[in-house]
Amino acid sequence: MKPRRDDRWIWWRLAWRNLWRNRRRTFITASALAFGYLAAVTIIGIWRGMLSEMIASGTDLVTGQLQIHAPDYYPERSMYTTLGGREGIDVDELVRLTRETPGIVAASPRVHGGGLVSSGSETVAGLFMGVDPDHEVEVTRLLESPAEGRAPRAGEREILIGRGMADRLGVEVGDEVVLVAPASDGSLGNDLYRVSGMFATGMVALDGSFGILPIGSLQELMAMPEEWIHEVAATVEDPFSAPAVGDSLAVALAARGLGYPVQPRPWTVFQAQLAEYASLAGAVNFIIVGIIFIMAIFGVANTMLLGTFERRREFAVVRALGTQPGMVALTVVYEGLILGVVALAVGVLISVPVLYWLHNYPPDLSKAFGDITMLGSVWRPVLRAEYSVDGPVVSAVALLITSILSALYPAYRAVKILPADALADL
Repeated sequence: MKPRRDDRWIWWRLAWRNLWRNRRRTFITASALAFGYLAAVTIIGIWRGMLSEMIASGTDLVTGQLQIHAPDYYPERSMYTTLGGREGIDVDELVRLTRETPGIVAASPRVHGGGLVSSGSETVAGLFMGVDPDHEVEVTRLLESPAEGRAPRAGEREILIGRGMADRLGVEVGDEVVLVAPASDGSLGNDLYRVSGMFATGMVALDGSFGILPIGSLQELMAMPEEWIHEVAATVEDPFSAPAVGDSLAVALAARGLGYPVQPRPWTVFQAQLAEYASLAGAVNFIIVGIIFIMAIFGVANTMLLGTFERRREFAVVRALGTQPGMVALTVVYEGLILGVVALAVGVLISVPVLYWLHNYPPDLSKAFGDITMLGSVWRPVLRAEYSVDGPVVSAVALLITSILSALYPAYRAVKILPADALADL
């Protein structure tokens, strides 16, 4: 005796056959869902790419994506609030431990200060940052390619200044300027520094009042021992994971028993406006994707409702033969689910080459609009799509849910068909 086939498998086969009875309608409906999926993953990819570019521009320029300070360093940012306090720290050890943390790519020690920059009769108030040039170039990109000259060298009395500051002081690369800054011993430090180069970010405040020196030179100017630093800046593999990496770093440093407190702070804290914009942009992005699938629900439901109306006599016959109403409804839902799976397969096939092209050959709109300055960052309007697992997965789930929801009302209408009324005119 042959084994009895499962009844549900029969209804799946029936749903599959019903779906392809009108191939043109099925093709149009599946295409609409597939292009809805394409639109969703493309919007999410481009949004993530633009946001990544904005975050990179806002953090890679100067701040870094993760900073380690003494817990009470902010908001005053006092010259005396150094890591480890008056005793200082083993700078190399902290940098090494930071770099060894999973998710962190590079780390660099820093010292911050402020004072006056003078040349001849011109004086400009400025902020100074002392860095290790060899490590800093791995964390931020301000030292990578100055507009003029070169980055300052370790151990040299050199300074990299913005072009705006250079114009106000009337200096060129190779000229000397006088730096005056409060020192940790209560005196005023002052010395001559040669302008090694100039940067031009397009940000007026940064270009007009910021200077970068070798960390030892700034420590000497401010009468600070080499064990005193204000922060260690780091860059991470994925900017979106910076808060989690910061938590992991705090746990790892606490476990090592450094003997002094530290507080890792991700860019979402010290670039709060940028983080808020990212959250807002993400919400708007998913609202747009939601609208796309809501529109698809009405289109698919209309198509399936029409198909249900055309097959009302068939539904009446199977009902008259004793089929349970639930199985009739389930058949229509199966059709919607199969339609969603087919549309998803087509959507993935057309999305892969589109996303590949947008990732590797993105349209560059900077020639038309120029660089955009916003929220403390300068970024190029390049429509690069960034790959992420959550975007395609969420869109796929949304497409399948859309297909099922679209079939619910047609399934309800199929159940409500009365065999006597549907077969009365035969």
